[in-house]
Amino acid sequence: MTDQDPTGAPPPGPIDALAEHAATDPGPTPEQRRRTRLACGITALLLAGTAGFGGVLLYDWWTDQQLSAPADYAGTGTDPVRVDIPPGASLTRIGRLLHDGGVVASVAAFTRAAATDPGAAAIQPGDYPLRHRMSALAALHVLTDPANAGGLVVVEGRRSAQVYAAIDARLGLRAGTTAARARDDVAALGLPAWAGGHPEGFLFPARYGVAKSAGELAVLRAMVAQAKAEYAADGIGSGAAAYQVVVIASLVQAEAQQPADFGRVARVIRNRLDRGMPLQLDSALNYALGRTTVDTTHEDIKVETPYNTYLHPGLPPTPVGNPGHAAIRAALHPTPGDWLYFVTVKPGDTRFTDSYREQQRNVAEFNRYRQQHRSSPGTDRP
Repeated sequence: MTDQDPTGAPPPGPIDALAEHAATDPGPTPEQRRRTRLACGITALLLAGTAGFGGVLLYDWWTDQQLSAPADYAGTGTDPVRVDIPPGASLTRIGRLLHDGGVVASVAAFTRAAATDPGAAAIQPGDYPLRHRMSALAALHVLTDPANAGGLVVVEGRRSAQVYAAIDARLGLRAGTTAARARDDVAALGLPAWAGGHPEGFLFPARYGVAKSAGELAVLRAMVAQAKAEYAADGIGSGAAAYQVVVIASLVQAEAQQPADFGRVARVIRNRLDRGMPLQLDSALNYALGRTTVDTTHEDIKVETPYNTYLHPGLPPTPVGNPGHAAIRAALHPTPGDWLYFVTVKPGDTRFTDSYREQQRNVAEFNRYRQQHRSSPGTDRP
């Protein structure tokens, strides 16, 4: 059996087959060609329309993005300017103050930057060093650093009179303004009832962001609120016992030269109170006399004042300063011991004893040290 045609002719090859097909196929009719051209045209129009519509959408999106981006400067700014941020200012108000001061290009740029920074919620009131034409982010970095707030620092042991003077200076007030406000508006300070109406001991040592636009009463209230919160955290309690702790802590803060001695000074005070012995502390007498000295004379200890713990047993009627955490904790938890006396013979050398004879020797050594340093020109006094 073969693939040949019965007639003997070879089968048609590929070219022959195409030729035969071409000979028998009449091709598309004019109507078919017209429809094909119409379909191609419609397809092209659809493709062009789709591309055009997508381009319009892309253009609209880009335009919206440009229009929605708030005006903002670039960089860290030009010439310096200070901006006063008042207490309780919202981010929007801060942005307005910055914009009005020429710092940022728009309020929206600042609030948008602040929305992504958790630290923005903790911006303190204060008088900030900024620059004109800063980026919103650069301005935010300045405001979220508490060191830039130009605040007021109350150091451990500062007396209320010293704190009042510092507030006057910070706010640009006439000397004595804050002291008068604390005296005349004591009910508005927010003191606990067991403070007996005495701000001393309740102007807590800390750094406060203080705007120059703030009033002295607002600053005092912030300090008292801080004291109440810190004392509660230390477990001081309330009532007469709590007030006694604050008084003892103020004495510890004033008497001890270094934190390592706080607990032992507190123990001496407790031991003498328990035995009914007069405290004989220079710090209380100095408070009444408005001075700071380690030279207490025989005439001094005869001065009649309730703060003279040489004459009167027990604690002074109020704290003698504003103690910090370490002094409060020492008053709450004195170091165990039998000490009844202490004296700082020289800087860094405070000696504790339960023997009066040993105390006399220590005091004599202190007096010799003082005499030597009084007669040595250029030598720092302790």
